[in-house]
Amino acid sequence: MQIDPTLLTDFWRLLIAGAINVLIAAAILVFGMWVAVWASNMMRNLSRQHPRVDDTLAAFFSWMVRYGLTAFVIVAVLNRFGVATTSIVAVLGASALAIGLALQGTLSNVAAGVMLMLFRPYRLGDYVELAGQKGQVQDVNLFTTDITTLDNVKVVLPNGLCWGSAMVNYTAHPRRRIDLEFAVAYDTDLDRAIAVLCETIAMDRSVLQEPAPKAYVKELGDFAVLLTSRAWVRTEDYMTTRFALIKACKEALDANSINIPFPTSTNYEMHLPARDDAPRPAA
Repeated sequence: MQIDPTLLTDFWRLLIAGAINVLIAAAILVFGMWVAVWASNMMRNLSRQHPRVDDTLAAFFSWMVRYGLTAFVIVAVLNRFGVATTSIVAVLGASALAIGLALQGTLSNVAAGVMLMLFRPYRLGDYVELAGQKGQVQDVNLFTTDITTLDNVKVVLPNGLCWGSAMVNYTAHPRRRIDLEFAVAYDTDLDRAIAVLCETIAMDRSVLQEPAPKAYVKELGDFAVLLTSRAWVRTEDYMTTRFALIKACKEALDANSINIPFPTSTNYEMHLPARDDAPRPAA
């Protein structure tokens, strides 16, 4: 049986073209994966150099770059073999949309986690109030924020809930102001009471002398005059100093015979005269 030379030539031509196509596709795949890894590492290193980006966020950015480029390389390789990548891209887009709609709550937490890590309204170790919960921040990841309350209870909050509500950071600044209120009797010498409070507060070693402690008459209450005092301390000394000042000021007021009145109320009793037409008891 004699083989047609034309068919043999076409076979070798197709074989060589296919081999070249495979080599080119392999080269695209190898080079593309190398570029994806290189770009991923470059993104990680650049992210770590930014003061607002930590390792978790840097890893997330690196992951996005690597797998995005990997998907692009795979599409390019398939296109090299003649596969209609348009339909594949459309299917992947529809699948991504469906997954995004199904996981929109989770994705919102991821987006909120990225914003929290980027803008840093609070950091690890800060004492914060998030979504009505107070505690010390223990961990911040892409999905949740973990805090521990003062009574050692762990609270896990979704990042979307944290980002979507008011965030109060009590330890963001190096100094905090302590506000204390005391009630004194109306017949008290107010200047003397204010002086006693200022002297007592200034004696505490944790109280900063600049700005100096102050005391004022806040308002005239129903049963007493309300005095308010203000003192600045370092943030880490806030709680212990507050408790100590309450005790010291109470003892100082007692030592200077300044009365702290109890809430009182006055009851009035009215006696109406007896009516002449009222029925009288039988004899």
